[in-house]
Amino acid sequence: MLDGIRVVEMGVWVAGPAAGGTFADWGAEVIKIEPPAGDPMRAMFRVTAGKEIDVNPPFDLDNRGKKSVVLDVRTDAGREAALAIVATADVFVTNMRPDAMKRLGMDAATLTERFPRLVYAHLTGFGLTGPDSNRAGYDIGAFWARTGVADTMRVPGEPPPALRGGVGDHTTALALVSGILAALLEREKSGRGRLVETSLMRTGMYCLGWDLGIQFVFDKIKVPVPRDDNENPMVNCYVAGDGGWFWLIGVEGDRHFPLLCDAIGRPELAADDRFGSPRDRRYNRTALIALFDEVFATKSRDEWAELFDRHGVWWVAVQTPAEVIRDPQAHATGAFTEIPGRDGDTPTRSVASPVTFHDADLPATGASPRLGEHTREVLEQVGLEAAAIDAATGDGGD
Repeated sequence: MLDGIRVVEMGVWVAGPAAGGTFADWGAEVIKIEPPAGDPMRAMFRVTAGKEIDVNPPFDLDNRGKKSVVLDVRTDAGREAALAIVATADVFVTNMRPDAMKRLGMDAATLTERFPRLVYAHLTGFGLTGPDSNRAGYDIGAFWARTGVADTMRVPGEPPPALRGGVGDHTTALALVSGILAALLEREKSGRGRLVETSLMRTGMYCLGWDLGIQFVFDKIKVPVPRDDNENPMVNCYVAGDGGWFWLIGVEGDRHFPLLCDAIGRPELAADDRFGSPRDRRYNRTALIALFDEVFATKSRDEWAELFDRHGVWWVAVQTPAEVIRDPQAHATGAFTEIPGRDGDTPTRSVASPVTFHDADLPATGASPRLGEHTREVLEQVGLEAAAIDAATGDGGD
């Protein structure tokens, strides 16, 4: 799909590498420039796992199919080698802080002037300008906390919920990918690249756009409530007798409520004065939710699934990750891919990037590179002599 596009990535941790990883999945050549110690995400999973292991699924997701080049860009030789690679690139992706890139002489103004066709893509925590442009972000801080997303997920008086790592990073990476592709399309007409930027904060606010728009107009938003006080019992979560959770998604109340009443064996509820209209169900919501809780506790989730489907009730299971990877519908959508093992090791399964290009001739997913695996190959390709390669790589190159 993107054969012939060369992306140079100078990114660490998750969001920047995830953008580069999406390009690799879609057929671009992605060269990952790493410091001699490597992207710290290479070691992070071992730290969190608390033991020495040879696999790193989080790193593999965002770095499979890339080429790794080790350069010490703090040295003149390393920086010149990096620039020699960038000179051959269509896209440069980084999520380093703006002041760090400026100190290196690899900021957007410098590189786009030197390489006019380059699309320079910068992903940050808080943007390129403003008082916090060089503040450390990470998705837990810049995407979840600072934007209001975490606050809108908590019931008043309760702390913010536990949040899963990588969600804000991957959402922001996809935003950056879309911007890069637009800039590449524009370059076909203008012949010039440009700076494309996004941030974890900006993307988090876009995801919360409904609430922020309401806040602008009305100076307040609806706060979350406990599930047993949900204003719409037909769009709420419930637990079955076996402990399996599910959501009802009866968004068309007058149509869906009688169907649900039939499914649970309580058709008389549809004619109950307390629940006859959406307004009635809202006013008497605690009683209706309590009634549903009592009924749903009498059968397993699988038993309710059969009854719901038979009666046309709209619902969805709240699945565990273990259930997701066995879900036949997830497999049918093409949600998973196989990453080849190294040196005869068993291949591992992973999540595919979330777009399918039908009938496209995409390359097979490649393994994530060893640190510095392609250093000499890439530097020789861009014309560096052996002495320059040795000077540029410091202690980390092949």
